Amino acid sequence: MKTFDFDKPDYFGAADLRVCQSVFDVVASEAGVEPASEEGERIAAIVVQLYRQGVKEPERLRVVVESARGINIANAA
Repeated sequence: MKTFDFDKPDYFGAADLRVCQSVFDVVASEAGVEPASEEGERIAAIVVQLYRQGVKEPERLRVVVESARGINIANAA
């Protein structure tokens, strides 16, 4: 029987997914990106990668993702 070690740093649970999904939703919406598009997939990959690297606070994660993609919401309006 396979067991899970939830203390392992590579474990990605439901709470982690919720944080990443909420950040993705905000970034994609504010940038006018269709979630299922190629750009949406790139943003999703960046969100998860940065989250796994330790950027766990949602607002900070959003800012770093926007910076990584060259999205400047303040100047977009």
